[in-house]
Amino acid sequence: MAQTFTFELVSPEKVVLAGEAEQVLLPGSEGDMTILAGHSPLISTLRSGIVDVAFSGSKARVFVRQAFAQVTPDKLTVLAEKAYDVAELTGATLAREVEKAEADLAGAKDDDQRRIASQAIDLLSRLKS
Repeated sequence: MAQTFTFELVSPEKVVLAGEAEQVLLPGSEGDMTILAGHSPLISTLRSGIVDVAFSGSKARVFVRQAFAQVTPDKLTVLAEKAYDVAELTGATLAREVEKAEADLAGAKDDDQRRIASQAIDLLSRLKS
């Protein structure tokens, strides 16, 4: 049996997802990261994207926007401005998030901000399909 660690994904409104996870894939701002039990301590910003969580016997996928992660060897906490269960995303919610990402792209002041906004638009467009 795989080792587990405490996982929490929190938005301002509520605890979106919590439990003992075996593995979590995060959309790090510098690239995707896989977190396992015993991971070195880390704090990282996350780009808009999908957090994939593997619990013992089940999986969850959550879209996050404007988030960061704090990792310790026995816990991962993700704090997100917005978080939506991918299975429950509606067309209206996706349309709102695309509008926000397009506004971020229009207001981007450097190449890094443009890249992040473009990636969010691309991901959201794929989710709409």
